[in-house]
This record gives sequence, structure tokens and C-alpha cells, in this order.
Amino acid sequence: MGEHEGWAQPPSGLSPNGLLPNEAPSVIRVLNSERWSKAEERTAELIACIQPNQHSEELRNAVADYVKRLIAKCFPCQVFTFGSVPLKTYLPDGDIDLTAFSKNPNLKDTWAHQVRDMLENEEKNESASFRVKEVQYIQAEVKIIKCLVENIVVDISFNQLGGLCTLCFLEEVDNLINQNHLFKRSIILIKAWCYYESRILGAHHGLISTYALETLVLYIFHVFNNSFAGPLEVLYRFLEFFSKFDWDNLCVSLWGPVPIRSLPDVTAKCYTAEPPRKDGGELLLSKLFLEACSAVYAVSPAGQDNQGQPFLSKYFNVIDPLRVNNNLGRSVSKGMFYCASA
Repeated sequence: MGEHEGWAQPPSGLSPNGLLPNEAPSVIRVLNSERWSKAEERTAELIACIQPNQHSEELRNAVADYVKRLIAKCFPCQVFTFGSVPLKTYLPDGDIDLTAFSKNPNLKDTWAHQVRDMLENEEKNESASFRVKEVQYIQAEVKIIKCLVENIVVDISFNQLGGLCTLCFLEEVDNLINQNHLFKRSIILIKAWCYYESRILGAHHGLISTYALETLVLYIFHVFNNSFAGPLEVLYRFLEFFSKFDWDNLCVSLWGPVPIRSLPDVTAKCYTAEPPRKDGGELLLSKLFLEACSAVYAVSPAGQDNQGQPFLSKYFNVIDPLRVNNNLGRSVSKGMFYCASA
């Protein structure tokens, strides 16, 4: 983990935007370095227990390769892994995300049935390399075939370029932050807290999606300009900031908090955002970096990913750093939002 991660404190004069009235002092509180040092050391031990290791890496890679081979038997395609497995931020209970790409436009309506039939046949195959069970076809916003392989959840989608673009973007951010992958280690810790402790992670249950959570973690790095003692402080700043954020009136964006009243007209980055910091201090991500990432990683085939659709505000609003019309908080139900904010 490094010797106390350099022991940075919040930037001098930091004054974040977007908070409820009179809540800023607790968010920018200076921490006791000696006591925090011990806490970060214990946290490093915890992260070492839940982060990817050689055994989990080998198993997930073997399962992913096995499922890729099965999909390739259904139709000519290329299959890629995206999400937390290649990013190496998955939890012990984390799933494997795969997406298949094909040049055949007719497969859009038939691919799921073919893959489901293949997996169901493999489930009956007693000599199969891995145990396949609980094959499901989920006809959601993005059609998914879900199954268990060696008790690991595998989600299979079709032509989902957005997932690969997001992976590349988050890798760039991690390289920029550096510090022995502090960004990724912080994601693992905060995902663990959200999944095991507060039970607020899981888009398919009306909870927060992983990408929305990663964007919120990145926002903390952005505003505090990477000045953290370690992952535990990132978790602390994360909880303090977003528990005091004005969710009723504002939407989170890396460009700064956006008034919900200005939505949904954000399709051309024409929305008006308050700066992330009132004090005008330096942010982690420059305007040039954000614009370059958006230009490179928001590119999608024509007609894909609803590029022409307006931003739809809900109870929990987080603007996708790569596609401003995409609300990463759309999965959060009204009941979950009010339970989490109570």
C-alpha cells in the first residue's frame, strides 16, 4: 500500500459545490494522521482478503474462455470480457460480463435464443468442462443471458460497445491517479461496503449500478484532487460528501453539479453545471482530459446506445462522463433512494 500513501490532506481552501446548506465543514474535515495511519493499515489487510488474487483470476479467466467458446459455436462472432473482471475490481461474489460482436445484423433478434439453447444443452452435458446451471433470458433495457458457471454469475450481452469504452476510460483514470492503483483499491473497498454492509449495490434489484458507483468514486477523486491517505479516507470522503449532497435539486456530473431543472436538455453538453469547487481550486481531471475521453470513448456505431435520446431524470441522477444523455442512476428505485437517504 505504500507508507501512508504520502499523507496528503484536503486541498487548502477546498469548498465543494452541490452540498446542502452548512454541511461543508464535515466534508472537508482534516483527519488525525497518526490515528488514520493505523486505520489505513488495517484497511489494507481487509482489501487484501477481498481483492482479486491469482486463484480467482485463473478461475474467472477459465470460465470466461469456456463461455466464449460456447458462444462462438452459435454464430460467427468475437466475444470480449468487460466490467470488473478485466478492470480487476470485482468482489469475491462478482460476476463476469461478456459481450458478443457480430457483423450479421439479423442476429440482433435471434442471438439470445441461440445462446440460451446452447447453454441449456451444456447444462445437461455431464461431461462438460464446467458446471452450467440456472440459465435465464432477461429481456430488460439491454437483453442479457444470465447463468451460473462454477457458481460464478455470467452475464452475456450483444454488441454492447459501451461497456468496453467504459473499461478503457476507467483504466485511463487509474493510470492518471496512479499511487499503486489507489483508484481501483478504493473502488473495491467502497463496492464491498455498498454490497455487503449497506446493500445498495445491484442495478437489477433497483439499486445503484457499478458504473454509477465508480463515477461517484471518481467524482471524489476529482474534487479532492487525489489528496488521500489511502482507500479508507476515500470511503470516508465518499460517505460524507454524498450523504450531504443536494440530490433533490442537483445531478452529479464530472463537469460539476447540474441543476435538475435544466434537464433533460443535455444531449449536446449544453447543460449549465456549477463548478465542482466554489474556491476555484485545481481539479484532478482537466477539461482537456474529459473532452478527449468523451471524444474517444463515446464513439458508437450508428443507432446504438440511444445517442439521440434525452437525459431522463429520476430519483438519483448521475450523468455518464462519456455520454451526457445517459443517466447512470436510472436503475435506482424510489423506495431504495429514500431508504438510502434516510
